[in-house]
Amino acid sequence: MEGIIDMLTLLKKYFGFDGFRPLQEEIVQHVVSGHDALVVMPTGSGKSLCYQLPALVLPGLTLVVSPLIALMKDQVDALQANGIAATFINSSLTPFEIDQILREAQSGKWKLLYVAPERLANPSFRQILRTLPVSLIAVDEAHCISEWGHDFRTDYRNLFQLRYVFPTVPWIALTATANVRVREDVQAQLRLQNGKLFLSSFNRPNLTYLVRPKKASFETLVQAITSIGESSAIIYCFSRKETERLALKLKARGFNALPYHAGLNDTLRRRTQEKFIRDECPIIVATIAFGMGIDKPNVRLVVHADLPRSVEGYYQETGRAGRDGLPSICLMLYSAGDRFKREYFIRRIEDQDEQARERQQLNQMIRFAETRTCRRKFLLEYFGEVFGETKCEGCDICLGEHALLAEVVSVGAKDVNHDLFQRLRILRRQLADARGVPAYIVASDRTLQEMAKFFPQSLDSLSAIHGIGTEKRKVFGAQFLAAIQQYLAETGAKEDLTQKEEDIVQTESVSDTLLATKALIEKKMPLADMARERGLEISTILNHIEKLVKQESMDITHLKPNAPRFEIIHRAFKQANGFALAPVRQRLGEDFSYEELRLARLFMK
Repeated sequence: MEGIIDMLTLLKKYFGFDGFRPLQEEIVQHVVSGHDALVVMPTGSGKSLCYQLPALVLPGLTLVVSPLIALMKDQVDALQANGIAATFINSSLTPFEIDQILREAQSGKWKLLYVAPERLANPSFRQILRTLPVSLIAVDEAHCISEWGHDFRTDYRNLFQLRYVFPTVPWIALTATANVRVREDVQAQLRLQNGKLFLSSFNRPNLTYLVRPKKASFETLVQAITSIGESSAIIYCFSRKETERLALKLKARGFNALPYHAGLNDTLRRRTQEKFIRDECPIIVATIAFGMGIDKPNVRLVVHADLPRSVEGYYQETGRAGRDGLPSICLMLYSAGDRFKREYFIRRIEDQDEQARERQQLNQMIRFAETRTCRRKFLLEYFGEVFGETKCEGCDICLGEHALLAEVVSVGAKDVNHDLFQRLRILRRQLADARGVPAYIVASDRTLQEMAKFFPQSLDSLSAIHGIGTEKRKVFGAQFLAAIQQYLAETGAKEDLTQKEEDIVQTESVSDTLLATKALIEKKMPLADMARERGLEISTILNHIEKLVKQESMDITHLKPNAPRFEIIHRAFKQANGFALAPVRQRLGEDFSYEELRLARLFMK
C-alpha cells in the first residue's frame, strides 16, 4: 500500500488529481521499477504524467526528448506552475544560459530537462550529458521515429545513440498515434524490444466525428464555429493560399481569425501562435505546420477544410480538440475532387517507396471519408482496436447526416453558473498575463467549471477542486476565492450557496463517488459488478477502494483472491521487496492481472 499511497499523494500535491486514469498507475510503477516502456495513449489521456510523476520519485534527472520549442515551453510552464523543477534547452537560449542550466542540472537543481532531438544528435552535447545524473529518458511524440509514421523526423532516428551514453537508464517512449507497423519500428529503433507495450484505447468519447460535403462548405464552417461560442477552433487547409483566403472570409463575417503557414516570417508565426495560446485570437486557419507544439486543452472544434494526408495525421490533428475531456467537434469537409488534388502531388514524388506509402495512406483516408459505417469504429479498427458497439452516437453516420451541429455538442457544463464562470475566465486571463503564460497553465476550463458549480469559499475547500494542487492553491487560491465571494455578495444567490461549505465542495469526483462505491462494497458486490454498476473502469473502482481502506476500517474480505493464488502473490511481493506492481507482475506473468495484484496488496499492508 505504501507505494500507491505515496504516488497518490504526489499526484494530488503537484497535479491536483484525486486518482489515476486507466493505465497511468501501472506505467508509473513499471518505469519507477527501472524498466523500458512504449506508451500509446490518445491525446488528452494523460501521457505526460507517465514520465512526469516518475521524475518526482526517481533520484536524478529525467531527460525528455521533445520536437518543438513551443511544446517544450508549454510543458515546462505547466510543470513550474505546479511547483515542479523543470526547464529546457533549445535554440531560444544563449550559450551562457545553456551552460548555466547544465551546471544547475549537474548539481541536482532540475528534475526534468527538455531537449530537442537535433541537439542530442550533436556528439559533443551527448558527451556533456554524461556528466548529468540521468535516471530516466522519455521520448515524446515517438511516432516521429518511424518512416511509416505520419511525421517522420531524421534526428529522431538517431536517438538510439543515447543507449551508449546511458546503458543502464530506463526509457519510456510515448505517442498518441501508432499503428502496429509504427509501434514495431519505434521499438526496434529505440532498442525497446525487451520493454513493455502499454496500449490504451484509441477511443476519444468526448469527440464527435462529422464529415460533410464541400457544397456550401463555408456556411457549414460558420455554423460549426458559431456552435462552440467563445471557445477555440483550428481549421486545417491544404495550401498556404487557402489559409489566408479562408481567414479573410471569416474576418468578413465578424470572426476573430488569423492564418498560419510556413510562408510567414518567423516573428509573425510566433505571434500568431502566442495569440491563439493566450486566447487573444480564438480561431486559427492553418496548414498542418500548425498544432504539434500546441498543448491547449480548450480547443472545441477542429476542422479539415481539405482531405488529410493520412488516417494517422487525421487522428493526430483531431486529437487537438477536447484535450480537457469536454465535448468537442471534429469536422471534415470532403469532395471526390480531393483525391485528384492529392494524387497530383503524389505522382511528383521521385522515391518509389515513398510514393507507394503516400498512395496507400491516401486510399485509407478516402475509405474513411466515404464509409457508410460508424466512423469511430473505422478509426479504432484502423489502429487494431475492436469497437463492440453497433452505434457510437458520436459521428454523422450514427447520429444521422442531417444532425445539427448545435445539437451535437454542448460546451459551459450541467449546473455551472455561467456568469461566475465568465468572471473566473477573465481573472484567469489576468493572472496568466501577469506571469507571461497561457491561461490554461493557471487553470483549465474544467477547473473553472467546478469552481462555478461548487462555490468553494476557503483554501481547504478549493483543494477539492480538480486540478488545484498545493502550488496553485498557494499562488492563485486567494484571488479565485475573492472573485467567488464577491460574486456571491453581489448577486445574493441563495439555493446552492446556502449549503454547508463541506457539502458544496463534495464534488462528484471526490466524495459522492466514493460514497457510491462504498455502498456497493457493503453489499459484498464483486469488483467487476461494481464497475459495471457505476459505469466506471475497474482501475477507478480500485482507486476508490484504496482510498476508503486508508480512511476507515472496512470489510472487504469478499474481494480477497482465493487462498492458493493469494499465497503465490504474497510470496512474489516479498521476493520483490516492496509493494510496486510491475516487478510482481513480471515474476508471475499474465495469468495474474494487475487488478488481482492490487486487491491482494490491500491485505498485506
